[in-house]
Amino acid sequence: MLAWLPWTGPESACAAVLAVAVALAVDRWLGEPPLRWHPVVLMGRYLGALGLRLWPLRPTAGRVAGALAWLLGAAGVAGLAWALQLGLARLVVAVLPAGWGWLLQGLLAGLLLKPLLAWQMLHDEVAAVESALGESLDAGRLRLSRLVSRDVTRLSATEVRESALESLAENLNDSLVAPLCWFALAGLPGAALYRFANTADAMWGYRDHRRWAGAWAARVDDVLSWLPARLSALLLCAAAWRWPGAAALRREAGRTPSPNGGWPMGALALLLDRRLGKPATYVLNHGAPLPQSQDTALSLRWCARAAGGAAMLASSILLILGFWTSTTGSQPGQSGLSAAEPRMGAET
Repeated sequence: MLAWLPWTGPESACAAVLAVAVALAVDRWLGEPPLRWHPVVLMGRYLGALGLRLWPLRPTAGRVAGALAWLLGAAGVAGLAWALQLGLARLVVAVLPAGWGWLLQGLLAGLLLKPLLAWQMLHDEVAAVESALGESLDAGRLRLSRLVSRDVTRLSATEVRESALESLAENLNDSLVAPLCWFALAGLPGAALYRFANTADAMWGYRDHRRWAGAWAARVDDVLSWLPARLSALLLCAAAWRWPGAAALRREAGRTPSPNGGWPMGALALLLDRRLGKPATYVLNHGAPLPQSQDTALSLRWCARAAGGAAMLASSILLILGFWTSTTGSQPGQSGLSAAEPRMGAET
């Protein structure tokens, strides 16, 4: 009945939980892999190269070509992740005795999952913006330009801080919560596909000369981020140990053009009781005081707790799915970390 699930059986689920822990540990202590091998960078190169050919197309041709280009890239990314996951499972079955394979599976899968998460880099970049603002406005603007795509040359010090806090909240979802959610539900292919979709939206999903070719990419990202974005808002509330109210969350979330980004950003604005906004686009928690330097440190602490909560939530989902499938008699699929061999915990 649940053969599509990647985590079937206790050993497979434990391997996946270990993979989450390993990925976050590597993220914390070693950071990002070299750019030449970074999968998200490679996704960006593919999208950037095709984008130059898509932008001049007329609306209908642009929509069709953009969707086809997205589907081609998504199939390649998900297919490669599936092959790595399946190959990993079979390798472990071949070289390790029964009962020990899940340890190696978890370690290796964690190394493959890590490049699809980027919490520590986000944390450090936001902290660096606040530190740079302490030096000068120009230094703060320059540091912010590494984090956002908007024009920063005319931003005030307050607007620089607002932009950094908004990016922290929104990317908490994009860089951690959503990839973990999709890893829990669909394994490495799920996390890889989400990161491709999110990268495509970041590069193509704009209402300018890219609007037609990027329409499909923007819509898919909206769908894949719908649940994780709302979970991110709830995790922030839990981290701050405060509940601003469902009505207030919905109201602030609805002020942004994105159907998803407003949820974690609105939650952070309400929890801080600070105004956050993007010039000429939206204002969150209108009428509240402007953010101060201490708000950045507080936001980073809350987001760090939310990141830990996301890891625990993903681990809980993995364990529930793994033990549930073992009791319901579901057969493992070939795409999961569970191998097709009985000695890896599969039921026959």
